[in-house]
Amino acid sequence: MPPVAPSPLLGVTMHAVGACFAATCYTPQKRVRNWSWQTYWLTQASFCWFLLPILGAALTVPDLAAVLREAPTNAMQNSFLLGAAYGIGGTAFGISIRFIGFSLTYAIAVGLSSVLGTLIPPLVRGTLGATLSKPGASWVVAGILVGTLGIALAGGAGRLKERDLRDQSAAGDFSLLKGLLLSLLAGVLSAVYGFALEAGEPIADVASAHGAGIWRGNVVYIFSNTGAFVTTALYCLWLHARHRTLGELLELPAGGERASLPVNWAMAAVTGVFWYGQFFFYNLGHVRMGAYKFTSWAIHMIMLVLFSNVVGILLREWRTCRRVTLRTLGLALLVLTGAVLLLTYGNHLGELASK
Repeated sequence: MPPVAPSPLLGVTMHAVGACFAATCYTPQKRVRNWSWQTYWLTQASFCWFLLPILGAALTVPDLAAVLREAPTNAMQNSFLLGAAYGIGGTAFGISIRFIGFSLTYAIAVGLSSVLGTLIPPLVRGTLGATLSKPGASWVVAGILVGTLGIALAGGAGRLKERDLRDQSAAGDFSLLKGLLLSLLAGVLSAVYGFALEAGEPIADVASAHGAGIWRGNVVYIFSNTGAFVTTALYCLWLHARHRTLGELLELPAGGERASLPVNWAMAAVTGVFWYGQFFFYNLGHVRMGAYKFTSWAIHMIMLVLFSNVVGILLREWRTCRRVTLRTLGLALLVLTGAVLLLTYGNHLGELASK
């Protein structure tokens, strides 16, 4: 099978589809009743991080068993271990929300992950300088910087929203120091996921040799996502042991609001499908990005924040906010859209120059 022809515009479109899945993956959680966080999280993670990556690779990668036999052992191990670190980052993200709220955690962790996950892989390979000297590079750099600003503004708008919607006396477990440390850890380790995919490139090369074409990256998810699942599952099982909640998987606890076990399972499965959907389309976009393929992570993260806030608007989550909050949100969406356009144009120029 011939190599995939670069098409940055189509690649950005695929990234947009993946970001839409990522932005909506948590909406099914609103229908989950009488399950502890660890029960829901372990169930959806079983689909997203474990079952669906295996199924996706089995359905799209020809001769999968042969690919796995021929793939370099060190590439499989490194992708798994780096994915495990990413899983720790996801756990830190969830805990950080308890201390400083969703918006600040999102702004810090996603903003840091966007920059580090984009620039460090080519820096480690020693190709960043040569890559940034190509036509369109200045637009790409501008897009990354503007995107980081947009993420920060979105975090600021979210923080204003949280203040608008809740009494400030109900601060709960608020701890700025703990939250900042955890969100920084989450941002750094989330960026490691890009390394997990980079480490798995030799596996994807073997898949290409077997005719995988545009689906080549799906085989890497077997290792990177399974690594994330292992660390996530260990934490969830520890919480289950501590709170004696593992039985919720088979029987809902008595009392509380009316709930349905099949509905809970279905909602967790949909969450997992949506979350995996972002990776599925991320690969389809990544293979088409051409000269500036390393910008895939930044494009994905910026679009994720952009679409997450749009989904919030559609779900009327901002309807009672003050005018200053809405103006800040509008500015953030405008800046994020500008960042996507800058990155797209830079990739387009880079592809034109390579022809």
